[in-house]
Amino acid sequence: MEKLKVGIIGTGNISGIYLQNGKRFDSMEVVACADIDVERAKEKAEEHGIRGCTVDELLADPEVQMVINLTIPQAHAAVGMKALEAGKHVYGEKPLAVTREEGLQLLALAEKKGLRVGSAPDTFLGGGIQTCVKLIEDGWIGTPIGATAFMMSSGPESWHPSPEFFYEKGGGPMFDMGPYYLTAMIALLGPIARVTGSARITHPERKITSKPKFGKVLQVETPTHIAGVIDFASGPVGMLLTSFDVAGGSTLPRIEIYGSQGTLVVPDPNTFGGPVSVKRAGSSEWSQIPLTHAKTENARGVGAADMAKAILSGRKHRANGAMAYHVLEAMHGFHDASEQGKHYLMQSTCDKPAPLPLGLADYALD
Repeated sequence: MEKLKVGIIGTGNISGIYLQNGKRFDSMEVVACADIDVERAKEKAEEHGIRGCTVDELLADPEVQMVINLTIPQAHAAVGMKALEAGKHVYGEKPLAVTREEGLQLLALAEKKGLRVGSAPDTFLGGGIQTCVKLIEDGWIGTPIGATAFMMSSGPESWHPSPEFFYEKGGGPMFDMGPYYLTAMIALLGPIARVTGSARITHPERKITSKPKFGKVLQVETPTHIAGVIDFASGPVGMLLTSFDVAGGSTLPRIEIYGSQGTLVVPDPNTFGGPVSVKRAGSSEWSQIPLTHAKTENARGVGAADMAKAILSGRKHRANGAMAYHVLEAMHGFHDASEQGKHYLMQSTCDKPAPLPLGLADYALD
């Protein structure tokens, strides 16, 4: 079976699971990895039995057909552009880019060169959210009318070894975790027509309490508490609250979808599994629904593998650049609406991603 040859740029925290899962999908083969810290790339490469090299060497390698870009958010666009210029398809970690302008430039260059762009998150392809997609499509809650989503935390500086980028432009809870929630809701309800919101920086300075940078003080450059309202093009009205300022924890659900005939509780969109619960009109009890799809463990990389399969077969890939840009625009829209005191009308749209077929094995895609 033909496999697309893939190289990874960026060998930080998230690269391990991509390298691990890259060996399991039948559509791609990770052959090399690179990093600005070449020694770190070579250590990671030796661990996984692939080539370690510089970024320029990877981009010049004719064997590499697609680049998985796992750099920090501020580098996503620049690295993606370099990969496209080198003739490689690009799949990146979220967000697609830091600014809307960079995101549009990335998509325009890909179209000009006849290449594909994809982006995390790909958790919507997991068994949990795919089960929710099927329940909505099968009419379990009737016509969707609304949604709520909550990502409440105290921030990453207590556990992440290098949390600086979370508080720089392109960071914050909306740009860090918002893509999971917005992508999941788009997979469930379709594209967004307009957004509004309010945002604030609660603590202008944050202190790192994780090692190795314990005690370092960070200057906060981006909102850390954002409350947004979403009008979906298909009709439902949603709400998204993301925060790095919740010191005492929260009991709020991750995502709930409200329909004319019932309510659907959607699992954590930063995971691939369940649980999934439904309460239908007239029922006194919640019912936990068995998952209809596989990919319930940590399947990060499935979006890249789906893109590789799509490149090989000619179909559309699910975690695609148009949806990633739509999410990026919406996240900026919440900030813009807060600053300007008005709704932000979306300029982009995207297709609701095709659901995965029933009956697929864990690492199968078609």
